[in-house]
Amino acid sequence: MPKKVTDTPMMQQYKAVKDQYPDAFLFYRIGDFYELFFDDAIKGSQLLELTLTARNKSADNPIPMCGVPHHAVDNYINILIDQGYKVAICEQMEDPKQVPTGTMVKRDVIQLVTPGTTMNVQPGAAKTNNYLSAVLPLESGFAFAYSDLSTGELQVTTLADMFSVQNELAALGSVEVVVPEQLDDAVANALQTSDRMLSVQPDDGSKHAEISYVTQTLTDSAQISVVTMLMRYLLETQKRSLAHIQKAKAYAPAAFLDMDADARRNLDIVSNSRTGRKAGSLLGLMDNTRTAMGGRMLRSWLERPLLDVNAIAARQEQVQTLIDNFFERTELADALTKVYDLERLAGRVAFGTVNGRDLLQLATSLDQMPSIQDVLSRMNAKSMAPYQNLDVVGDIADLIHRAVADEPPISVTDGGVIRDGYNEQLDHYRDVSRNSKTWLANLQEQERQATGIHNLKIKYNKVFGYYIEVTKANLDLVPEDRYDRKQTLTNAERFMTPELKEKESEILEAEASSTALEYKLFLQLREAIKAQIERLQTLAAKVAELDVLQSFAQIAENQHFVRPQMSMTSHDVHIEAGRHPVVEKVIGKASYIPNDVDMRGDVDMLLITGPNMSGKSTYMRQMALIVILAQAGSFVPATSADLPIFDHIFTRIGAADDLANGQSTFMVEMLEANEALSHATDRSLVLFDEIGRGTATYDGMALAQAIIEYLHNHVHAKTLFSTHYHELTALADTLPRLKNVHVGATLENGNLVFQHKMLNGPADKSYGIHVAKLAGLPDSLLQRADTILTALEGGDQPEIPAAKHGALPGLATAHTDAYADAQTPASPVVADNPATADADADQQLELFAPEPAAPVKPAHSKREDAVLKELSNFDLMGANPMAAMNLLYELQQKLKAGK
Repeated sequence: MPKKVTDTPMMQQYKAVKDQYPDAFLFYRIGDFYELFFDDAIKGSQLLELTLTARNKSADNPIPMCGVPHHAVDNYINILIDQGYKVAICEQMEDPKQVPTGTMVKRDVIQLVTPGTTMNVQPGAAKTNNYLSAVLPLESGFAFAYSDLSTGELQVTTLADMFSVQNELAALGSVEVVVPEQLDDAVANALQTSDRMLSVQPDDGSKHAEISYVTQTLTDSAQISVVTMLMRYLLETQKRSLAHIQKAKAYAPAAFLDMDADARRNLDIVSNSRTGRKAGSLLGLMDNTRTAMGGRMLRSWLERPLLDVNAIAARQEQVQTLIDNFFERTELADALTKVYDLERLAGRVAFGTVNGRDLLQLATSLDQMPSIQDVLSRMNAKSMAPYQNLDVVGDIADLIHRAVADEPPISVTDGGVIRDGYNEQLDHYRDVSRNSKTWLANLQEQERQATGIHNLKIKYNKVFGYYIEVTKANLDLVPEDRYDRKQTLTNAERFMTPELKEKESEILEAEASSTALEYKLFLQLREAIKAQIERLQTLAAKVAELDVLQSFAQIAENQHFVRPQMSMTSHDVHIEAGRHPVVEKVIGKASYIPNDVDMRGDVDMLLITGPNMSGKSTYMRQMALIVILAQAGSFVPATSADLPIFDHIFTRIGAADDLANGQSTFMVEMLEANEALSHATDRSLVLFDEIGRGTATYDGMALAQAIIEYLHNHVHAKTLFSTHYHELTALADTLPRLKNVHVGATLENGNLVFQHKMLNGPADKSYGIHVAKLAGLPDSLLQRADTILTALEGGDQPEIPAAKHGALPGLATAHTDAYADAQTPASPVVADNPATADADADQQLELFAPEPAAPVKPAHSKREDAVLKELSNFDLMGANPMAAMNLLYELQQKLKAGK
């Protein structure tokens, strides 16, 4: 019968600790395992795929439990953190062997790991930051700070509104946001998302030396407050000194080319919008960096291009120098390949999690610095002066080489980390321990000779220490005057002699002393390196910049990029033979058709027409990517480029809705358009793709025309506006700063051929039915569509045959509404088209009714059928040109493989 069980002292201790961390999984150390109990165990067993068992199984309410080995705990913690949970690590604070029997081992939480504070870098994420942000509402606007605990980066700013806050969070990819205890619900709801955690940090008035240190560069009280809140959270969760956190740097978003989250996504800057991966993005193309810290800096440069023309020119000059010095650049790249992640290694030193192997990586990295300095000096270029007097931190490299063994173990507490010859006392202990093996072998041989027991052995175990073992068949030969019985076994007896006892004490003392001394020496070494953290971080930043610059140079040379000419005074844009670098990389340089962008003089707007899939969106994105690369300091994919300094890029590209917030595709389109209309300046770049297509034809056309006129007359931003409303091309007659261009296309034997070349003037037609033919729509449907189009273009209502198989409910209403729209005048360049308002519902289905005799489908191979199915299921309207191009390339490769 089940019995009631009173909580044991250990469970009382567990509950007391758990009460302090109710929102975290508590990993409670017991021996060699971390155990989870109660709800943590139930949920943890599911998330971590662990066997769920129970404590006190015979009780009325057995306690659910599961556990993980201490040596594998990091892997399990990472799984929970990746899913947005917190983990409190409760460790034994004293050696259980030293605790009196019946006394509880003291335990306490040594660290709270959260999504924004994890120090474990996942495979493949070395070139990605893990940012923790903090938001503090002000009377007007917000104070905003962010930090990467693994690198020590800390930055702070002030933002005007919630939109700006959300944009910064999205740009940083922040997985956790620290907020004050008193927070308006509306602000909380705006900050928290399904993949972003909110964590509350009360203002407890606590003061820390680290906070005083990191805020000493700040003068704004609001910025000091938000950094203080962020640092308190870090100190309280990590429960240790954070000496590697750098002094806070105040930044102004207005100092960089501004792009909101939609623009970054639409332009595929750091990830491909279709796959979510780095491959297929601008970052994926431009990343030829050799170090993790260089990869992170490259991402930062692409996400925050500069506005300072002098700073841009300085980077471009450095890239030019590296291009001009091929052999030195190659040597530099080779040296950088051997440099590990200095930023995160320095962070691990300060954090106290560094081991011997990490220190060897640090020393190996520092060993490359003299070679890098030599390469830079041989370039003898003024542009590289900021990097020619590097503090190579050679003293730390020498110290590590003297102190750390060539092949240290992962653990720093079990010995084997410190090199022989580094410490005289440690060498003595090791000498005793190593020579003891020879001494024991000699003693064993002496005892065999003295007793005549030829199979006598000297052995060791952790329980009994050293002993002499004699089989029972030889017990009569044991000298009773020297041998003291220690243990009796089934087939043998174990003995101790005074001589062996004395030597055992010496050996064990030496081994224990050696391990303890070695760990002490390692801690001293770690503290010595920790004192030089700032030097290491300064060096890491310089090396990261060099890495990005050599990557820019390598890409420019390989991809035939050119140096753009930038101007703060001119608004002219003139790009000759510009290319979309990512698309060009996918389809090959030989297949890519370059295009000019000419917006000189009074031209502020290009109105782009042409068929779907002809390259209009690619042309627009190409313009934006050239601007981003130029202002990041890179060369650009073109024959030549003269550009102004743009302050903001706005995009309205692609069809997407936001159902979670109750916003349709058209509403999202209008909101994004409004963002540009409200905030763009005459120094902005605006990309509008098919504005107005989400509503009725005349509504959409009227909105598109009004937006064009507003941009032209009031904003004066450089604008690329693509449309299928050909009637809008007539606006060039009344808007002097608007220029018509189109993508060339021709018909050959009734088939549409894309030229992918941008030409002056408007397109003659949209070729929509021909594009539909390329997509494989049925011939009968295409013929019917062509008949309807001819009637509509002639101003007639198309004939609607009687249905043969009934009608679909609602089609009549939709059809009638479409024609009713035509009775409302919209654009002055569109003629009215009268419609019949009483169309019969039964007539609507026939618009898509099949012919009586269905055409015979040609036989396809299984491979071709699979390709056709994949093409049929592809969301063409919801995809961007890059995604469509990737898919077409993949399908083409599959078809070629089958031949």
